[in-house]
Amino acid sequence: MESLSRYQILFDNYLENNKQKSKPLGLYAPIQYILSLGGKRLRPLLALMATEAFGNKPEDALPAALSVEVFHNFTLIHDDIMDQAPLRRGAPTVHNKWDENTGILSGDAMLIQAYQCLEPYQNELFVKLINHTSKTALEVCEGQQYDMDFETQKDVTISAYLEMIRLKTAVLVGHSLKIGAWIGNASDQEAQLLYDFGVLLGMAFQIQDDYLDAFGDPKDFGKQVGGDILENKKTILYHEVMKSGNTKEKEALIQWHDTIEKNNEKVIAVKGIFKSSGASIASQKLVTSYTKDAFKKLESLTISVQGKKLLIEFGQNLMNRKF
Repeated sequence: MESLSRYQILFDNYLENNKQKSKPLGLYAPIQYILSLGGKRLRPLLALMATEAFGNKPEDALPAALSVEVFHNFTLIHDDIMDQAPLRRGAPTVHNKWDENTGILSGDAMLIQAYQCLEPYQNELFVKLINHTSKTALEVCEGQQYDMDFETQKDVTISAYLEMIRLKTAVLVGHSLKIGAWIGNASDQEAQLLYDFGVLLGMAFQIQDDYLDAFGDPKDFGKQVGGDILENKKTILYHEVMKSGNTKEKEALIQWHDTIEKNNEKVIAVKGIFKSSGASIASQKLVTSYTKDAFKKLESLTISVQGKKLLIEFGQNLMNRKF
């Protein structure tokens, strides 16, 4: 998205100028590695965008944007260990390139760094940023625990699943926008509206991520396509089959889900069920619905026309993304 390129350049330059310490190499090299893999950088860009939308310079939000990006990558390192994922952004995961103990320790260091990034802010703003970071961090951990619990529970409802992804993924998107709004001197009410917009957008993002895990192009997606199927994860596609599929489709999906096989035959078969049951289409409709609800939150915001336009454009691109 061309209109976001200046935020991207601004943040990339700031990240480049905040290199990791060199020693001990075993601690800091993995951190530098995961941050260098790039990715979409959605969350830090949203923080910069929110600050400017309320009239301040995006540069003011750079430390907070880095905090969000470091925290997000900390969660990815630990998530990959828990999931035993082989790839992240098309490259070996940290625990595969080094080992699990290194991944745990480097991830722990990143969590500390996420708080250190906020130290340039002063007084009341600093307290608000720290408090909301702690609240969000705990919610993300709660979401991750639910995600692990659901792997062995057979009676997970679609509403429970949606609450899990709200905690695990969506609240961090909302957090990025809220702290950016505060740095831009937004009122608490306006910051909350932008937070709500971000949470809804984060829901759309994760549902699209579930869809792309099954149906994305590996060259674009940067992760192992079908990974959720092989790990027997109950994604939105699984829940949509349980909600709307016929008896044969439900029974076949449960049978595949209960196997420990990890082969291409399983991926092909489960993807076929997702298509025949209408689950793939239903998930795309959910993405559209959450995105439209997010846009409604912007109607009450007193921000610049350009700022509102950028946020809408961002949401539209997120809804239609292929990676």
